[in-house]
Amino acid sequence: MRILITGATGFVGTSVVAEMLRAGHQVIGLARSDASAKVVTAAGAEALRGDLRDLEILRRGAAMADAVIHAAFDHDFSKFTENAEVDRGAIEAMGGALEGSERPFVVTSGLPLVPDRPATEEDMPPSGAGGSPRVSEQTALSLVERGVRALVVRMSQVHDTDRQGFASYMLPIAREKGVSAYIGEGSNRWSAVHRLDTGSLYRLALENGVAGAVYHAVGEEGIVVRDVAAAIGRGLNKPVTSLSAEKAAAHFGWLARPVGMDARASSALTRARLGWQPVQSTGFLANLEQALGGTVENNER
Repeated sequence: MRILITGATGFVGTSVVAEMLRAGHQVIGLARSDASAKVVTAAGAEALRGDLRDLEILRRGAAMADAVIHAAFDHDFSKFTENAEVDRGAIEAMGGALEGSERPFVVTSGLPLVPDRPATEEDMPPSGAGGSPRVSEQTALSLVERGVRALVVRMSQVHDTDRQGFASYMLPIAREKGVSAYIGEGSNRWSAVHRLDTGSLYRLALENGVAGAVYHAVGEEGIVVRDVAAAIGRGLNKPVTSLSAEKAAAHFGWLARPVGMDARASSALTRARLGWQPVQSTGFLANLEQALGGTVENNER
């Protein structure tokens, strides 16, 4: 298949591009700059210059592809609402080009928050925004009735030795404030997936996924956030402390909500339905500790 991939040079997208090319697919990678276009072509894919605001280019790219994977999202949380609206417009534009064709359209979303248990693939988000401006999943699944084979990959905390989800945002705050913090008891948990395991999931979803289906990119169900803060404290040689919800807002800013959220999720149904199996042996905390080892060593030079 000839596949249009947005976010082709991104943290997850590079893994997806490599997996698709290994499987014998042709890839068109959306590239925001000449530098990004060079990265795409160096990987062995075709570059399409444009970004998520270039709706006509997105339509054209989707029209000339056999399938689309939407892996891009601007994670500048200072303008989250604006970025979520750009994301919605991009999904609708590409979906419109695929309408009536039954060509697969894989859209990336986040995990739903379910109280007291891990979220499963059968837990659906609210039909509207539900308090969050990001509606990637809702927008994608609304395309199914228009003849688009739309399906969703929900992403957990993605990690490797370079980046570790929200922990990467906790690091500079710990350095600046002189303390590594968590909220309350810190017993809330995050699920996680290694970056190199995401590519195979997108490929399986693209090749074998069912219209309207939801799949979970989860390798580890529950990393305790207090353990994340403790690892950061050890790596930076900073004290570790608990904060109240009120003090956490001042300490973390926008990051207080994700640091305090319980975002456990299971991928049991995804593994059963697609045959996906994460193979990377290094977990989230191990990658965080490896990254901190390099950070501490560099700071001492």
